[in-house]
Amino acid sequence: MWEYTDKLKDHFFNPRNVGEIENPDGIGEVGSLACGDALKLTFKLDENGRIKDAKFKTFGCASAIATSSVLTELIKGLTLDEAIKLTNKDIADYLGGLPEQKMHCSVMGREALEAAIENFQGGGKKKHEIEGNVICTCFGVTDKEIERVIRENNLTTVEEVTNYCKAGGGCGGCQGEIEKMIEKLKPDEIKQAPAAAVRRVGKLTNIQKIQLIQQTINEQIRPALRAHGGNVELIDVEGNKVVVAFRGMCAQCTLAELTMKDVVEAKLKEFVSEELFVEEDKESAQQPHSHRE
Repeated sequence: MWEYTDKLKDHFFNPRNVGEIENPDGIGEVGSLACGDALKLTFKLDENGRIKDAKFKTFGCASAIATSSVLTELIKGLTLDEAIKLTNKDIADYLGGLPEQKMHCSVMGREALEAAIENFQGGGKKKHEIEGNVICTCFGVTDKEIERVIRENNLTTVEEVTNYCKAGGGCGGCQGEIEKMIEKLKPDEIKQAPAAAVRRVGKLTNIQKIQLIQQTINEQIRPALRAHGGNVELIDVEGNKVVVAFRGMCAQCTLAELTMKDVVEAKLKEFVSEELFVEEDKESAQQPHSHRE
């Protein structure tokens, strides 16, 4: 069950500016019904070049409706130069935050605004074109889009990237490429510090421990498994017990128990804590896995 703020629920149950402006100055259409989310934004300018009115039509979840509603409210009265500076974080912050798995809705809003402004600047003829090479074929996400959400939101894991732009949430075939992009875009000081170097002196808090476990899986364990067509997912952390599920070839491998002890558990003991032990969630490993929202 998602935890929504009161403001988000208000904009979901009572969305503002639903519809489409007749003879709009700008039209922005992003997403697709095939991917589960789509948004059409239209706006009209006044004689001073400010956004006089804005309306939206969206197909999606509660977060998609709420972020679209907020977007139209935020841009009214702004010049296009002011509106183009709006970020997905501004939209999410106005709502008091979004569930991490729904941050892609705020990104979609920002993209629709940019598309509408491009449409106006092109005299109504210019169609929004996404730059870059497609990395995620399941959702049609390019390297430029992934780079942008990583930079603007300081993302550090593939799961976070999926939450913000859906890339990697389909078949998972692009996750290795996304990991490389995350590593490339990391600040130099973080690149130079291996997971072991960020261990705290003394007892880790539960949040610190979970973060360090996830970092170790991303940096030390997952690349080795991917090289053999496998993968591993962190399911839960209960005290010193780390519950994981194998994916891909690892889920079917007869040596999974050996991999869990000699690779997964050994690395977690080395980089996080000697007290950790690992258990496999075999039931989860048998379930179809997808990050789609």
